[in-house]
Amino acid sequence: MLKRLGLLTLASVTLASCDGTSTRAVTVVGSSTVLPFTKAVATAFVEQDDGRRTPVVESTGTGGGMVRFCEGVGGKYPDIVNASRRMHAKEFDTCQANGVKDIIEVPIGLDGIAMAESNDGPKLTLTRKDIYLALAANPMGKPNTAKTWKDVNPALPATPITVLGPPSTSGTREAFVELILEPGCIAANPAAKELKTNPDPALFDAACRSLRKDGAYVEKGEDDNLIVEGLAGNRQAVGVVGYSYLEKNRSRLHGIPIDGVTPTYQDIASGKYPGVRSLYLYVKKKHLDAMPELQEFLKLYATMWAPNGPLTERGLIPAPDKVRRRAAEAIANGYVVERADLP
Repeated sequence: MLKRLGLLTLASVTLASCDGTSTRAVTVVGSSTVLPFTKAVATAFVEQDDGRRTPVVESTGTGGGMVRFCEGVGGKYPDIVNASRRMHAKEFDTCQANGVKDIIEVPIGLDGIAMAESNDGPKLTLTRKDIYLALAANPMGKPNTAKTWKDVNPALPATPITVLGPPSTSGTREAFVELILEPGCIAANPAAKELKTNPDPALFDAACRSLRKDGAYVEKGEDDNLIVEGLAGNRQAVGVVGYSYLEKNRSRLHGIPIDGVTPTYQDIASGKYPGVRSLYLYVKKKHLDAMPELQEFLKLYATMWAPNGPLTERGLIPAPDKVRRRAAEAIANGYVVERADLP
């Protein structure tokens, strides 16, 4: 039996060497929101040992990253995908079909979907209902004709509705729709809640999830820095960004209160802010088993996401103790996610 196990281990190592997995740097694709945190770990990883190869970290958006991650296993495929939302069951199925069988889910911390404006902006205070009525393609079943914030709520200023945000491939965009737009839809029209359980998901999507395409919502690409720069150039515009981008640009931006709660570290950490979400890494277990550098990279990550750790200085909000403990155990023991656990 021991001899057989030894042969299997040798075969695994040989396969890893032949496909190039163990002879290249750690490679990461995915979310622009998670990008700064993973890049910070990559820098610290090389600083620990200058003999290590510098990890390659690309911003492709969560959706685009999932596509690349699920294309296969081996040296030409990424080891990790950064994700600003959970992997979808359909993405898991694609992975399985392409031989990416065992996937480790690692929650790294919390973030908030922030709506931000210039410090010289109109100082908006919004509800999720306001945001839905301003940005939904067909609020209350009718094409959206609102031009200003005052058109959706008389208490708001007559400032043009211009919202700069990420594209449909972005996890931030998906989280914004789920956490802000959907509840706003139900607040505006409680009957829409019944559509969510309708066998035809297109009905709920049309009523509550579809964004305007007439210029009120402006796609600025996967990089949240483009949105930050856009707000600097248009003081009346509103941007949809991850909390970390708001935090590092406090000198020129501030968060807009939503339902009376401002996106702050404390209110996101406590769950009080309505736009709270978890951030993730997804890792190929087969690559983890074959790549010592990948193992060390993830172990370092698990030390840097702690409260008062280096990543919190960059805007990451630590997950609860229990979640961090389980995430570290998933890395150490190779625990894989099950399809039934995914949305």
